[in-house]
This record gives sequence, C-alpha cells and structure tokens, in this order.
Amino acid sequence: MTHTLDSIRLVVLDMAGTTVADGGLVERAFEAAATELGVAPGSAEHAEHLAYVRATMGESKISVFRHLFGAEARARRANAAFEKAYGELVEGGLIAPVPGAEEAVRELADSGRTVVLTTGFARVTQDAVLDALGWRDSSFPVSLTLCPADAGGRGRPYPDMVLQAFVRTKAAEDVTQVAVVGDTSYDVLSGVRAGAGLVAGVRTGAHGDDAFRAAGATHVLDSVADLPALLLGDR
Repeated sequence: MTHTLDSIRLVVLDMAGTTVADGGLVERAFEAAATELGVAPGSAEHAEHLAYVRATMGESKISVFRHLFGAEARARRANAAFEKAYGELVEGGLIAPVPGAEEAVRELADSGRTVVLTTGFARVTQDAVLDALGWRDSSFPVSLTLCPADAGGRGRPYPDMVLQAFVRTKAAEDVTQVAVVGDTSYDVLSGVRAGAGLVAGVRTGAHGDDAFRAAGATHVLDSVADLPALLLGDR
C-alpha cells in the first residue's frame, strides 16, 4: 500500500458533497422535479422518492429519474426541472467550497499530481457550479471536468468517468496510480470498478463509513482536505 499511495499520479474528485458544499440543494431541486411530475409534497409517493434520491446520491441524475418515473419522456422532464432548479439555487449563491477543498486541490497539483472533477449532474449544471466557485479560471489547477455525458452517458456507479479521466489526461501509466474520492458509496464503487489504487469515502456528504466500507473503500477520510496529507505524508 505504501508504494501505491506514493505512486498516485491522477486524483479524481467528486463535486457536490466532496469538494462542493451545497447545503442540501439536491433535495430542494428534487422538490421541483417531483412537482413537475405531479408528485405532491407530503405524499407517501414523495417520501418514497425522496428516500431513493438520498440512497442514490452520486448516481447520474437522469438514471435516478428513469428509475423513479419509468418512461424516458417523463424521466427527461423531471431531470430538466431538477437541473433548472439546481442551477437557479447555485446562481443564488447557495454553494461554497468544502472547507480546505481548494487548498487540497492546489497542494495536490503542486505535488505534480493531476486533478479531475466529476459529477452526476448534466454539463450545464456542472458548469454553473464551476463558474459560481471560480473553478473554471485558468489559475485553478483542475485539468479536466467530467459529467456522465462525457463518458458515453454512463455515470456512477459505473467506472466510465474515472476511466475517461485516465485516458484523457494520460497522467498515469496504470489505473493503480489513480485515486478516486467521493462522499457516496456510488463514488467508491466507481473507483473500485475502475481498479483505482486508492478509493476514499469522505464524511462531508451523503453517506457514511459503513456504506463506504461495504462498497470497497480503501480509506475513509473526514474530508477531502485530508487527502494531501495522506498522499504526501506517505511519500
């Protein structure tokens, strides 16, 4: 394991809940999606849907809505309403970096590692978040940002975005030189399926230690802010 941590060259980080604190905006945006599809707040159906949304945090949002609403047209209506609502909340200034996240990204980049950000949101929403935080500025050392559409439409828990990061950046020679970090079991599972050498769950978001371990996490951290010490301290 010492060799594996020391050899990490590519770090793939989730956004909401891992590097981005959104204060529960996913659930607020889901309210808009549910209303669009006629699911009344306070109803048993709404409660069941919300429980599923919470359980599948990290998964591609369109996949979640396909499960909830079945027909593709209904799923896309729900997803469009969700993305619109989330984007408006982001523009309202309701997000911020997870404490220490920006510093962690800079420290990882300064150590010679390549950093990629991934999300289960659509590209338009991902870009709205990046813009709101100033993370598309050339001075912020993120080499690539990926959403499910960038990986052929398959988001987490599939390994596709991690493997896209590996292929596109050419930062690592082997998948064992990749670290994957996220706040959900879906993030962890995507890293495990990709064969990443380090797969860490962080306690700043949706899921906890038991879910991380069950999904195969190699590490559990309080925050992404702890990642540089784990990698650099191992050197």
